[in-house]
Amino acid sequence: MQKSDTPIVKDLVLIGGGHSHVAVLKRFGMKPLPGVRLTLICRDAHTPYSGMLPGYVAGHYDYDEAHIDLGALARFANARFYHSTVTGLDLRENRVLCDDRPPVPFELVSINTGSTPNTSGVPGATGNVVPVKPINNFLDRWEALSARAMAHVGPLSIAVVGAGAGGVEILLAIQHRLGELRAAAGKDVDNINFHLFNNAADILPTHNATARRTFMDVLQRRGVNLHLGEPVTQVKPGMLKTGGGAEVAADEILWVTAAGAPSWPGEAGLDVDDGGFIKVGDTLQSTSHPEVYAAGDVAAMVNYPRPKSGVFAVRQGKPLEQNLRRALLGRTQRPFRPQKNFLGLISTGDKFAVASRGNWSVKGEALWRWKDWIDRRFMDKFNDLPDMDEEEKSDLPAGLASADVVKEISAIAMRCGGCGAKVGASVLSRALNTLTPAPRDDVLIGLHEPDDAAVVEVPPGKVMVHTVDYFRSMVDDPYIFGKIAANHSLGDIFAMGADPQTALAVATVPFGIESKVEDTLTQMMSGAMEILNDTNCALVGGHTSEGPELSLGFSVNGLIDRDKIMRKGGLKPGDKLIVTKPIGTGTLFAADMRHKAKGRWIAAALDHMVMSNRLGAQCLVEYGSRAATDITGFGLLGHLVEMVRASEVDVELVLDAVPMMEGAEDTVRAGIVSSLQPQNVRLRRAVANLEEAGKDPRYPLIFDPQTAGGLLASVPADRADACVARLIELGYARTMIVGEVKEQSDRLEPITVRV
Repeated sequence: MQKSDTPIVKDLVLIGGGHSHVAVLKRFGMKPLPGVRLTLICRDAHTPYSGMLPGYVAGHYDYDEAHIDLGALARFANARFYHSTVTGLDLRENRVLCDDRPPVPFELVSINTGSTPNTSGVPGATGNVVPVKPINNFLDRWEALSARAMAHVGPLSIAVVGAGAGGVEILLAIQHRLGELRAAAGKDVDNINFHLFNNAADILPTHNATARRTFMDVLQRRGVNLHLGEPVTQVKPGMLKTGGGAEVAADEILWVTAAGAPSWPGEAGLDVDDGGFIKVGDTLQSTSHPEVYAAGDVAAMVNYPRPKSGVFAVRQGKPLEQNLRRALLGRTQRPFRPQKNFLGLISTGDKFAVASRGNWSVKGEALWRWKDWIDRRFMDKFNDLPDMDEEEKSDLPAGLASADVVKEISAIAMRCGGCGAKVGASVLSRALNTLTPAPRDDVLIGLHEPDDAAVVEVPPGKVMVHTVDYFRSMVDDPYIFGKIAANHSLGDIFAMGADPQTALAVATVPFGIESKVEDTLTQMMSGAMEILNDTNCALVGGHTSEGPELSLGFSVNGLIDRDKIMRKGGLKPGDKLIVTKPIGTGTLFAADMRHKAKGRWIAAALDHMVMSNRLGAQCLVEYGSRAATDITGFGLLGHLVEMVRASEVDVELVLDAVPMMEGAEDTVRAGIVSSLQPQNVRLRRAVANLEEAGKDPRYPLIFDPQTAGGLLASVPADRADACVARLIELGYARTMIVGEVKEQSDRLEPITVRV
């Protein structure tokens, strides 16, 4: 991540990870704009490149070759990456509305979400077909369709509705891939029937006659059943009905007709055309709201209508970035005029392609190799990111920065220390007013009282458990970070077998104008409050200040019966050791800082980190756990050493059984470890078979420091399997038995790592 002490004065929010926006992110990463904060909101961590989609389906490319890693690209651009689905816009308050988080404010917003399936016009189509757009959704469905096709017994019928370039190309790609897969599995290849439906009497309506004839020959030669001039009027499970009354059986139905637009832009009040697509002028600004930009399939250029094609979205990336930058600086926008014609390179499933432009068309294997070279070169721009200097660089020559931006930055730059660094009362009050702590009768004075401190009762028969944690953010999303920080801080309470009662927050928010500080604080504390309230832990107060980095921690109080305290010294010979979450956050986030972690690895890690240990701790107690701890900074081995020494036992740890996060083995193998790793490795003296264990490439991960890690606990052997099964039911899907407690030996090294 590029680090900056420049205060934030403006927010640019990018909705969607389409082809235009990946260009915007790359260009802002190469030339940052001081005082401007980028936020990308997208559901997926990887975005597929439409040009390589047929090749991916056909089996010519693997997942990473055909996808742009949005996580790495966002980090390169120093952009916050919010994994959410946008549900609307509040254009009066300039906020983006999401499905699972607080609204996101903006000064400028750009929309590049692509198109959505348009199945509403055909009865029964919704729910009974597999839409090819949006592409992200289709690829998941394609994997499921492929699995169904491979498991299918007897003749199989696959129908594609829509005979434009997308429909023809995807049909031929699927035919090629399923043929290969079924042949490799020893299954009959000839019993798959393909059907292609189209309203018009011809295929490829936007391409020339020569290209159309070429593909007609290919389709007929490969035995595809053509239903041209036969519009589909109804869809039922396993069947399509055409306008002529014919009924065609189909086990799988793919929908590649003209796509529609999402409903929320029009519902928000943006000017949209008859199809619901956002009307934009020559500068790619909304014709009704100049603070809103749009590009790609979701946009309709009023003066230059063009087909919905990825090639136009790619070409819009550079002018979109330039106009966004100019708007942020208060400078005049520049019009963009898209080309009228474009070169279409359409593959035939195998490594053969047809080129089409205007009235010109050629074909051949050499064209496929050329297309492959073009596509790979395009992808390299976004997946092979250059290293950037740690210091922030600006591309603005002297005198070109907006006077307003410079003025605001200068006013914020001189910050006080001591109590002068506290967040202002009005900002803090507005942010806290959005929070509703869990109601507890034992909280006498809490968060929204004007008093100097909180007051709580300790119920009769209970003792208090105290813990504190605080760290800087490892993610760019303050909402997710709030969840992680709260989970991490509660971990010690759950590991002791206690119930959390109250929490005090200590937060540091990066410098900025009031509205930016307020938004960051609101986002972060909203995430934390979700976790705290879920555990019935009342936030009763805290301290908030400004600083160079986003940081958060909690001092948490818990309650427990004196005789039910779980200690690290409770391991008993014969017990099984259980780990409830996979390990690997230290190496993954170290790799992420270097742009070496794949976005899906980080997304999967965050899913584990935001999952509370509450239910896991309750389950362990229910199944007779005698000792537990949460796996955090000292790593799995460090916390196991604490338990072993306190319990005066030996332990056998089965390295192959330890659950590890996706990508963690890759990053450790690449030599990327957390900065805390070297200190944790000093505990290797507790390992009896150090030389043997050290040869395993997974060995470094047992020293990997964890953030919001899982629980390490002992359970009686006769209840361990049932406990694991129950933990998996509760959502801890990677729970594993990782070892066994042994009688104490005479060795100085109490731990054996079995590989």
